[in-house]
Amino acid sequence: MVHNYSAGPCILPQEVFKEAAEAVLDFNGLGLSILEISHRSPSFVAVMDEARSLVRQALDVPDDYEVLFLQGGASLGFYISAINYMKQGGKGAYIDTGSWSNKAIKEAKRLGEVDVIGSSESANYNFIPKDFVVPNDADYLHFTSNNTIFGTQFKNLLKTEIPLICDMSSDIFSREINVSDYDLIYAGAQKNLGPAGATLYIFKKDRIGHTGRDIPAMMDLGIHSKKDSMYNTPPVYSTYVSMLTLRWLLKNGGVSWISEINQNKADLLYNEIDRNPLFKGTAAKEDRSNMNACFVLNNDEHKEAFDKLWNDANISGIKGHRSVGGYRASIYNALPLSSVEVLVNCMKELENKI
Repeated sequence: MVHNYSAGPCILPQEVFKEAAEAVLDFNGLGLSILEISHRSPSFVAVMDEARSLVRQALDVPDDYEVLFLQGGASLGFYISAINYMKQGGKGAYIDTGSWSNKAIKEAKRLGEVDVIGSSESANYNFIPKDFVVPNDADYLHFTSNNTIFGTQFKNLLKTEIPLICDMSSDIFSREINVSDYDLIYAGAQKNLGPAGATLYIFKKDRIGHTGRDIPAMMDLGIHSKKDSMYNTPPVYSTYVSMLTLRWLLKNGGVSWISEINQNKADLLYNEIDRNPLFKGTAAKEDRSNMNACFVLNNDEHKEAFDKLWNDANISGIKGHRSVGGYRASIYNALPLSSVEVLVNCMKELENKI
């Protein structure tokens, strides 16, 4: 067994892989692949409808919110969120907590004024800013809930009087949220939901269409809403696999079930990082991500020995991002607790060898 700690595209449930693989050869007994059926066919329309319905069920999405599966990843979502919410001549407020929020800021600056009300850039993004004031004259506040590269995560809901927008690409469906606290949530599928290609959008319907902008059709959430995610050919396979993953999640107990497991995995790994004198975490303890645990060796002389241990244990994808170095254990929903135990045992074994 390979223990997959890749930051994304990442691990998905094995039963989902099996069913998805079968559908590539023969989808629903049609004699056709899921990759070749028309997206307008009843068979795929049923997939899209179920995928959107399962999102509503998993997150208890209110009726006045729309759910869409679109394309472009969160990187396009940076611009889509801004162009659909920043008024002509208006401004957006942003919290800068890492590479992805920084890119969102750059995209928003193409459209108008950006007020960066909090940033941890000076500390290489190793904490979540807390002492900031949200401007009431901004059109919205944007933040990234979990930062895959630097291993930090917002633990508490932001309280605002203005629309709240969140990029939840790397922790959506990993913990319980109240969707009605947000005006827009968007998330690339390739962490906890499905393969790369689909991007999930959840937004309050009456908050869009008020910017005074001429929005290109492919970036207009209102147009996509009217067409039920079918304005153009949708990301067929990624949406299908996302549907299967949501079935798996709900069958086993839903977000509350996986949230408890994720907390147990994070606690096990962080407790070892803190206990073991050979390692240290790179993120502030109160802001540590439950999805991406970043840590380094206190002495690089032990790197060769540790790398051999985890390689021999069939651990994959644990190398840290170049911005931080060291190691990054991405412990997304489908990674079992047993895989975390294997990594922790490697860390203990290194300690015993030194």
